[in-house]
Amino acid sequence: MAQRSAHMPQPSLTVSEAAQPGLARLCHALALFSKRYPVGMGAALGLCVIALLAALAPIVAPYDPNFQHFTDLKQAPSASYWLGTDYEGRDILSRLIYGGQVSLVVSVLSVLLGTMVGSGWGAASAYLGGMMDIVSQRIVEVVMSFPTLILAMILLVAMGGGMWTVILAIAVTRLPFGVRVIRSVTLSIKELTYVDAARAIGASDLRIIARHIIPQCIPVFLVLATAHLGTAIAIEASLGFLGIGITPPTASWGNMLGGVVSNTYRPLWWVMVFPGLAISVTVLAFNMLGDALRDTLDPKLRL
Repeated sequence: MAQRSAHMPQPSLTVSEAAQPGLARLCHALALFSKRYPVGMGAALGLCVIALLAALAPIVAPYDPNFQHFTDLKQAPSASYWLGTDYEGRDILSRLIYGGQVSLVVSVLSVLLGTMVGSGWGAASAYLGGMMDIVSQRIVEVVMSFPTLILAMILLVAMGGGMWTVILAIAVTRLPFGVRVIRSVTLSIKELTYVDAARAIGASDLRIIARHIIPQCIPVFLVLATAHLGTAIAIEASLGFLGIGITPPTASWGNMLGGVVSNTYRPLWWVMVFPGLAISVTVLAFNMLGDALRDTLDPKLRL
């Protein structure tokens, strides 16, 4: 009986059972991250709440963000309008929630685009070296010589307004950082033994970069992207404040502040404080999460 049972086919695992080890590892990693970096985990949870509110804006927002309550202009925070109304009678809470959609989408897409292009550029520049590396680094230095906000303003003036224009303008300002950081990582990776082995068996430069170098840069990429998300939100807010960002009446945190200055030089405190607080809290959360990820993914900083 024992010999027969040894040769009997074992029941196959179901999809849910097969996924349990991966889910258990993920839960263990999150628990360990939360224990070591409680501030970073708190920042991540806060960002999840902000993103969830923005995603569910049509459900959770009490009013249409562009509806003008002409009988309730410049109302202070009250039971009817929790954060008050602006100079045109629009509910500030609703505009903050909908504005989170725009600000988060612009910041995430611009950082991903700029960092991904910059990372590929930096990896190729470091691996190929020679004249390509020299020319590409001079181009990066020219781009970095412009102040970030000035460069974004020049690009917006040249390309015109619109959300995608703002995304491209901010992405260009993030591109040099991806080039510099990933280039420095690639310079150390390309001298490792496994890269020499791949080159010896005839692997092409493109295959080596895509299969052996870029995957080793992913932790650095994640830290770099997370750290720059806060900066991208601040840039978008600054452009909106100056009136050259997202075109009104579309709500964004930046143009909500810009509308304050355009109406009066002695703004109502609730019209100014709440959008500024949303920007500050989100930027701070992204920065704290970036610091925690850097400490987690960098072997030299691990506890």
